[in-house]
Amino acid sequence: MIEWATIITLMLLTLALALTVVRLILGPSLADRVVALELISLIAVSFIITYAIQVGRAPFMDVALVLALTGFMATVGFARFLERGGHTDE
Repeated sequence: MIEWATIITLMLLTLALALTVVRLILGPSLADRVVALELISLIAVSFIITYAIQVGRAPFMDVALVLALTGFMATVGFARFLERGGHTDE
């Protein structure tokens, strides 16, 4: 049962990733593109966690945690950049 659930989850994550890449390419503003990049990071974390559950390997959870923290720090850095009057497309 877990195998089917992980396969369906991976298919849905692939669809979400494709739609997010479209937003990344077509995003009218810089903020839209950064949010899309953050979402891609979150989807990658979800891929890793789903794969870790599927193969039963707990060390992949550490990799997912590091990727999630890196994505969060990138978002904080971008927010500080915009707060200090950085470049915007608007």
